[in-house]
Amino acid sequence: MARIEGFRVRNFKVLGDVTLGRLWNQRNRAPITPMAAVIGKNGVGKSALVDAFGFLADALRMGVEDACDARGRGGFTRLRTQGASGPIEFELYYRERQRDRPITYEIDIDQDRHGQPYVSHERLRQRRSGQNRGRPFSFLWLENGKGIAWKGEQDDVIAEEPEEFDAYLDLQEESEEREWVELATPSQPGIATLGALKQHPRIAAFRRFVEGWHLSYFTPHAARSLPLAGPQKHLNVRGDNLGNVVQFMERAHPERFRKVLARIAARIPGVDKIDTEKTSDGRLLLRFNDRGFTDPFYAQQMSDGTLKVFGYLLLLEDPAPPPFLCIEEPENGLYHKLLETLATEFREHAAQRRGVQVFITTHQPYFVNSLEPNEVWILEKGTDGRSIVHRASDDPVVAGLVAEGLPLGGLWYSDYLDAR
Repeated sequence: MARIEGFRVRNFKVLGDVTLGRLWNQRNRAPITPMAAVIGKNGVGKSALVDAFGFLADALRMGVEDACDARGRGGFTRLRTQGASGPIEFELYYRERQRDRPITYEIDIDQDRHGQPYVSHERLRQRRSGQNRGRPFSFLWLENGKGIAWKGEQDDVIAEEPEEFDAYLDLQEESEEREWVELATPSQPGIATLGALKQHPRIAAFRRFVEGWHLSYFTPHAARSLPLAGPQKHLNVRGDNLGNVVQFMERAHPERFRKVLARIAARIPGVDKIDTEKTSDGRLLLRFNDRGFTDPFYAQQMSDGTLKVFGYLLLLEDPAPPPFLCIEEPENGLYHKLLETLATEFREHAAQRRGVQVFITTHQPYFVNSLEPNEVWILEKGTDGRSIVHRASDDPVVAGLVAEGLPLGGLWYSDYLDAR
């Protein structure tokens, strides 16, 4: 399954210029781990970092103008870092599979003279087979919605690619692999349009990857809703179709579902069995059988923590899981012992060969206690008010203390993870 190895964002909210992991021109840096957590004080940019991923997914799905206004973002001017004049920039470095050559996606979003946001620069590139040095080959390069896209898997057409766009266009020769692209509107990323075409398999693969991201805004209140009965394959972002997903698992994967419920019930104290009940008006009730009680409890009666753990674990057990799972502060409402269980579940799932990559923000030291230094990123505010980031494992003192057996969350609580 595809994995993100590096991510850079510039001029997005308080994230003036923040890089996590490895980029194509910074390959000496360690990549983002399959499970990663971002910690820090209030207001340092944790929510902004999560929303950077959310914005990219929304831009693909609805276009950059609508994405700027979605989820209460308030438009482009509120998204761009205060005092910045350049475009909002994102760079994503990822691999489709572990042994595949990494692919870099770059997208810049700016305002036109009418104040409307548009994609000013977009690029997908990958080093050619056997290439270890030099710039990666661009198989999609658009400026203001116009440029070049290469069809198929051909990637050895030119020996050395120039960095300037005009020089790149001049270097290309007419061929069956080369295609001039002009989008109807630059407010839509090129990957959204070209990724739907069979002749662009690498662009299509990247589009599928981003479309598969799951940013969880799960709330117990939403999970207590009474949806109309009807199986649904995947949990949605708010979790208000929790019962529908249970119904789907019961019907489509009964044997797997029994094993999943037994596993989940073992991790939620007191719960023996979980199933669904259909009401006379066609709605669905999620039913929990608590040890020691004859009558079941329903989701409307269960604690916030029980519903959250159930929702997250069910999400991990999806038969077709998302390649990238992003969760903001999963600890809210959870007993601290459950946090250790949840962190272990996330890591074990991410460590599987086809596991989900899990990206989390947290305030809870008990959750961080279950993590390794290379899995933890610390966000702080710089002197200019913008975010700066470093990895816990970059500090040899912290790495040494954890190796001696001290818990990482305890070191964070004692201010050992702050910038020195």
